[in-house]
Amino acid sequence: MGQAGAQAVTGQIGTVDVRFAAGESYEVAVRGHQMLVDQPLEAGGDDAAPTPVELFVASLATCVAFYAGRYLTRHGLDRDGLGVSVTYRMAAGRPPRVADIRLSLRLPQGFPQARTQALLAVASHCTVHNSLTTPPAVTVDVL
Repeated sequence: MGQAGAQAVTGQIGTVDVRFAAGESYEVAVRGHQMLVDQPLEAGGDDAAPTPVELFVASLATCVAFYAGRYLTRHGLDRDGLGVSVTYRMAAGRPPRVADIRLSLRLPQGFPQARTQALLAVASHCTVHNSLTTPPAVTVDVL
């Protein structure tokens, strides 16, 4: 299915291609979709697109939203009004990294309060969150 990476088949291999565009921006190709990443003006970019770190945090937020939305649908509840707000903080020291991420779900009007803990349990086990808590092996090499 490919939705938020949640239905990926075990062992399935995905691909992403990144190419230099101009300045500090890069074009990203994913399954026929095109995106751009850039840096803010103060980092030498043109601020033409989100940064890679912003996309990283957005990836987590959208995955949480997807899982929460599927929970709502499975229980016959409306998704209208569902949202996720995120704040994150960069680490002060080395290595450069995101130190903290806080996600807050906005629930649809009339969401049954008794289901809140179950919804949080489902949403907090999205594929991206699982990948952060059980990190993948990362290898960087040269072609």
